[in-house]
Amino acid sequence: MDELTTIILAAGDGTRMRSSLPKLLHPVAGMPIVGHVINAAIAAGSNNIAIVTAPGQSEMKKLIADLVPKAKVFEQKDRLGTAHAAKMAKEAWKSTDGYIAVVYGDHPLLQANNFSAVLQRLDDGFDAAILGFEPDDPSGYGRFIVEGDNLLDIVEHKDANEEQLKIGLSNACILTFKADVFRQLITKVDNANAQSEYYLPDLVKLANIAGFKVGYAIADANDVVGVNSRPQLAHAEMLFQQRLRENFMENGVTLRDPQTTYFSFDSKIASDVTIEPNVVFGPDVNIEQGVLIKAFSHIEGAHIGKNAIVGPFARLRPGADLAANAKVGNFCEVKNAQIGEGAKVNHLSYIGDATIGKDANIGAGTITCNYDGFAKYHTEIGEGASIGSNTSLIAPVYIGDNAIVGAGSTIIRDVKANELALTRTAQTNKKDYAPRLRASAKAKKDAMVKSEATKTYKTTGKN
Repeated sequence: MDELTTIILAAGDGTRMRSSLPKLLHPVAGMPIVGHVINAAIAAGSNNIAIVTAPGQSEMKKLIADLVPKAKVFEQKDRLGTAHAAKMAKEAWKSTDGYIAVVYGDHPLLQANNFSAVLQRLDDGFDAAILGFEPDDPSGYGRFIVEGDNLLDIVEHKDANEEQLKIGLSNACILTFKADVFRQLITKVDNANAQSEYYLPDLVKLANIAGFKVGYAIADANDVVGVNSRPQLAHAEMLFQQRLRENFMENGVTLRDPQTTYFSFDSKIASDVTIEPNVVFGPDVNIEQGVLIKAFSHIEGAHIGKNAIVGPFARLRPGADLAANAKVGNFCEVKNAQIGEGAKVNHLSYIGDATIGKDANIGAGTITCNYDGFAKYHTEIGEGASIGSNTSLIAPVYIGDNAIVGAGSTIIRDVKANELALTRTAQTNKKDYAPRLRASAKAKKDAMVKSEATKTYKTTGKN
């Protein structure tokens, strides 16, 4: 394939989203919509990315800079249609060689193969090629008028006659051209229509009039789902999740209840991983082979080593790093902490800003007290150490290899290897004192009931 310049149209406000956030910044599987389109273009081999935005939109520009630092960003100050938007990117296409693709930025399920399908038509000798699809209901879409492999025109739904409305093949979201052909045609688009706007599909008719050969390719309908509203955003999320689930299962991941497992666009999961129901993955999760993720766990920004076990009801936050055979159990939270090989954090614990050594055991209710209201501090627990239940480790603090901390302790000083640390007051047992306490408590309760009854009588005269 020749050099490819991709122009992504991202200037729409998305008023139907009813949101202060620009439409294309709404996430699907953890990635803003426009990010998916950018990634698909790059995966298809586009080495020049130009994005047309609305004025301002600093959040959009920041995202673009993060994803593609070399991308060129242009503004469409006047909303005069899609062809007008493409013209705003003139600096990106005025002297480029090879091919130009123009794509609508609100299609989060686009894949590299959708670009490749139309670009192949250019390789086959066509001067332009447009991506189409066959929806169950083509209402509202422009219809392809074809003759064999040639695309003669795109007729908008509102302009189509009775016969044309019967056509199922409809306009999708990618238009590709040989660069010199695009430059000749884009300036010829006029706004002689009811909306007085300049439309990209008009390029098809103009190309045919000029004697150019226009082809088309057909995409799966789910690949070209557009997002203009919250219901459509939810539909796109559902389709994207289903794609991810099927891909993971085909590559050796067991999902006990696929429909209740939610992935991020960048989830990395090896074979022979088992995921129980109601598990949610945020961005930047990497899971190695043989891991078991139990039900109702939430994982983001985490690495989980081979054969580790997580959950149920566990939360792994960014920076959680579990070595092979580690265990993080029910109602535990781990943040920015390394859990060593074979180490166990099994019950009701918070481990933050910490390093836990190989084969250490963390008792139920243990807390690393890592924040003093101003800064975060580190806790280090050595190999083979045992931390008793309901222990508070006041960071910064170090627990040496094979040390033992007694249950209920508050540790404020380092504990050396093989030491036993205890912080407890002396226990006092008072003989036969329990009945006295119960009698005292009952007397207090009876007095309170009598007092309330007196108040009611004085106020209402009733007893």
